[in-house]
Amino acid sequence: MGDTKMRAKNRLTAIFLKTAPVGKHCDGAGLWLVKRDDGGAQWVLRVTVHGRRREMGLGGFPTLSLAEARNVAERWRNVAAAGRDPVKEREAEERAARREDISLAILTADAFEARKAELKGDGTAGRWLSPLTLHVLPKLGRVPVTELDQRDIRDTLAPIWHTKADTARKAMNRLSIVLRHAAALGLDVDMQATEKAKALLGKTRHKPKNIPAMDWADVPDFYCSLEEPTLTHLALRLLILTCVRSTPLRTLRLEQIEGDVWTVPGDAMKGRKGATEDYRVPLSREAQRIIDLARPHARNGFLFPNTRGGVISDMTLSRMMERRGMEARPHGFRTSLRTWLAEATAAPHEVAEAMLAHMTDSGVVRAYRRTDWIEQRRELAERWADHVTGGTGKVVKLAEAG
Repeated sequence: MGDTKMRAKNRLTAIFLKTAPVGKHCDGAGLWLVKRDDGGAQWVLRVTVHGRRREMGLGGFPTLSLAEARNVAERWRNVAAAGRDPVKEREAEERAARREDISLAILTADAFEARKAELKGDGTAGRWLSPLTLHVLPKLGRVPVTELDQRDIRDTLAPIWHTKADTARKAMNRLSIVLRHAAALGLDVDMQATEKAKALLGKTRHKPKNIPAMDWADVPDFYCSLEEPTLTHLALRLLILTCVRSTPLRTLRLEQIEGDVWTVPGDAMKGRKGATEDYRVPLSREAQRIIDLARPHARNGFLFPNTRGGVISDMTLSRMMERRGMEARPHGFRTSLRTWLAEATAAPHEVAEAMLAHMTDSGVVRAYRRTDWIEQRRELAERWADHVTGGTGKVVKLAEAG
C-alpha cells in the first residue's frame, strides 16, 4: 500500500461497515477494522514511536462507532507524534482510574495468590498472610503501594517491634515480597522501604524463646511411661524414635512405609516448600514395632486418625505432656536427639543434621552429592532406639540376613 493511501483518512463508510467481509479494512492513518470469522469486529490502531511499531486495540465495533473510533485514534496518534508510547500511557491512565486497585490490601492478596503454589498446603492455614492481616493491613490496607514509605511501615510495626519480634520480622519480610510483586507488575514502588523502616526501628530487644526440650538422658524414662497402646502414646513414641516434625508424623500414611524406610513427601517437609525431594526416614526395629501396634487404628489410609475423619492434632500431643506437668514439648525431642548425637556419638555434622532433615548445603551441592546418608542414619536410628528403650546406646548389630 502506497504512502498516499496510508496517509489518506476516513476511507471507510458506515454503510460498508454493516456488511464488511471477514478481513482487515483500512480507514487510513493507521486505523483498521479487523472483521473476524465469528462476525465480531475490532478497531486497531497502528502507530510508530521512536522507530518502533506499536499496535493497540481501541475497542469493538459496533460498540465503538466509526466516528468514535476516529476520535480515539486521533488522540493516540497525537500522543505518539509527541514521542510518547500510547500503549504505556493508556496503561498508566487505567491504573490511575482504578486507584483503589493498587492499595496494599489488593496487592497483598494478589501476591499471596501468585505465591500460593510455593507454600505448604497452598497456604490454606493462612500463616503466610496472618502477620500482615493482623498487624499491617488494618492500618495500611487502603494506602496505594506507590505511596507507601518507610515511615508508614515504621509507625505500623513499632508497637510490636520489640514485644512480638518474630511476628514483626515475618510481617516485614512478607511486606517486602508484596512490594517486589507490585514492582514486577510495573508499579512505581519504593523497593527499599522495608530496609529503611528496619533502620528506623533499630535492633529488636526481644530474645526468641526456644521450644522447651527434654534432656536426652531423661527421654528413656518418659518413653517407658508411654506404655498404653493409645494413639497419643503410640504417636509420641514414634515421634521420639524418628524425631521428625509433628506434621509429617501426624499425617503419616500407610503407603509411605516400605520395610524399614518411611518416605515423607517433599511438600510435607518444612524448609522444602515447592521442593520435589522426598525425605527418607530409616525406621529402627522399635519404630517398626510401634507402627505395627498402631496399624489396627488406621483409617482412610492414615496411621493416626482422629474421630472426625482427619488426623490427630498437634495440640493432642502437646496437651498430654502439659497435663503431666512437663515443660518440654513434642518438638523439643528433635533437640534431645541433636544433643545426644553431639554428646554421645561421633556422627559427622552432615549426618547428624540429616537425621533432623536439616539442609546444610545449597541445592547445587545436594544435586551433585546425591546421598541422604541413609545407611549411617539407619545405624544411628538403631542406637537412638536402644538408648530410648533403656539400653546402653551402643552400636546394635543388625541381624544377619538369613
